[in-house]
Amino acid sequence: METYTLRDGLTIPKIGFGTYQLNGAHGVQVIDSAIDRGYRLLDTAFNYENEGAVGEAVRRSSVPRSELVISSKLPGRHHNYNEAINTIQESLYRAGLDYYDLYLIHWPNPKEDHYVEAWRALIDAQKLGLVRSIGVSNFLPEHLDRLAAETGVLPVINQVELHPYFNQQAQRDYDTAHDILTQDWSPLGRASEMLKNTTLQEVAAHYQKNVGQLILRWELQLGTLPIPKSSTPNRQLGNLDVFDFEISAADMATINGLSHAAGRLKNQDPAVYQEF
Repeated sequence: METYTLRDGLTIPKIGFGTYQLNGAHGVQVIDSAIDRGYRLLDTAFNYENEGAVGEAVRRSSVPRSELVISSKLPGRHHNYNEAINTIQESLYRAGLDYYDLYLIHWPNPKEDHYVEAWRALIDAQKLGLVRSIGVSNFLPEHLDRLAAETGVLPVINQVELHPYFNQQAQRDYDTAHDILTQDWSPLGRASEMLKNTTLQEVAAHYQKNVGQLILRWELQLGTLPIPKSSTPNRQLGNLDVFDFEISAADMATINGLSHAAGRLKNQDPAVYQEF
């Protein structure tokens, strides 16, 4: 597994494993399978209600905790400072972990306008040793500028919706300029018709890869970190089999040409979208 090194020095795998909707005993089995097949970055969230399943999979695994990067996220309803600190602690209790390697604000919820307060809580949680690195999810440049102006601290990661129909060019440019790693949720378009796109199928065939592998390789060559999810062991392995080929500049341009301004899958624009 190739790695990135974040601005604060944390080493993190270039591909993670998404755990959304992986709950209960089945979720534990799927996550444990992913660890067995080589995933070392596990992405969860308070709102996924599966931090316990992630923690149980970690305990069952033969891979030492120190070799895993576990990430979770703060929900919008707990952006107030004291609630945020308590929620991070509760996240750890749910998972049975002593610390998270990475903790993010899940959405900025700008109408409520408490995300700066929440960010101050994450800064202090890091100082308290509850988390190693702190970041955000779904933050636009305007939100990040405000964090910098009011706290002097920028996140090391910004997790955003990113896939061939929405390549986040402007956001990626901003993140790169500020030494923030862009992480991709729904990197395969939530396994939608995107995998049946004829352009992507033609390009993938040229490299003797499937469309999912092509997309993940494209995202790696953009300098981002995708977190695909799969419950199937073979597909879990396949999603990691993307380090043995390189997409040409022309094919990268072809894939980028599929992106458009209205490409968000569920119209979740962080400028107005609220999630609690």
